[in-house]
Amino acid sequence: MADSDTIFTGNIAALYDRYLGPLLFEPYAEDMARRVSSLVSGRVLEIAAGTGIVTAAIRRALPSQVSILATDLNQPMIDHAAERRGANGIEWRQADAQSLDFGDGSFDVAICQFGVMFFPDKVKAFGEAFRVLRPGGSYLFSVWDRIAANEISKVVEDAVAELFPADPPRFLSRTPYGHHDPAPLAAMAKAAGFSSVAVETVTKRSRVNAHSDVAIGLCHGSPLRAEIEARAPGKLQDATALATAALERRFGAAPFDANLRAQVLTAVK
Repeated sequence: MADSDTIFTGNIAALYDRYLGPLLFEPYAEDMARRVSSLVSGRVLEIAAGTGIVTAAIRRALPSQVSILATDLNQPMIDHAAERRGANGIEWRQADAQSLDFGDGSFDVAICQFGVMFFPDKVKAFGEAFRVLRPGGSYLFSVWDRIAANEISKVVEDAVAELFPADPPRFLSRTPYGHHDPAPLAAMAKAAGFSSVAVETVTKRSRVNAHSDVAIGLCHGSPLRAEIEARAPGKLQDATALATAALERRFGAAPFDANLRAQVLTAVK
């Protein structure tokens, strides 16, 4: 993993939330919220909460007596989430998934949507989730399936690669879509102490209202931006235009629907 893969700074948080939230993350946020909706009391920890898309969904799904602590490594993400989503029984805090500053057995459920791919030491991060859960607690986390099964992202990555044929940026296939095999993740969770891990493949549909929404979201609102600018600081707009044109060729006129596919894992302490 490149060092830049975990950096979400500047205006990336706002762009990520505006463009990628509705396209990629909200469908799975509702699915994640459904999975914890039977909880009637206790505490929920969200790890790698990003801009609070899942946080808002689980807040809607859970009664007010269930408290939610939402964390992320990147302070700009937490700042944006707190401003955008508000309090409403949610505490926002910067935290490193590999070194959680919470007591043993502090939470009933831990959730991490599309975040574990970014953890440099996944066993350590899983161990921290295990430690802060009460006995019998669950850790629910998701990863994207392979990039070929998530076509809008593949179209964008392939289009940007045309701009840099000698050294194509591969952030998307390397990190977000680079951990699509659930077996190693399940093994790491068990190595961290979890007694069982269930895996489910979940397919959703994304409604795209404008081709440029996808192109801007991925080229400007993710660490793909850093890869583009590192190769050619003045080519970000060119990359975005190439991606927009490629999406138009592949999907035709907007609006259009596209498949999303992910793996959801439930580990029990």
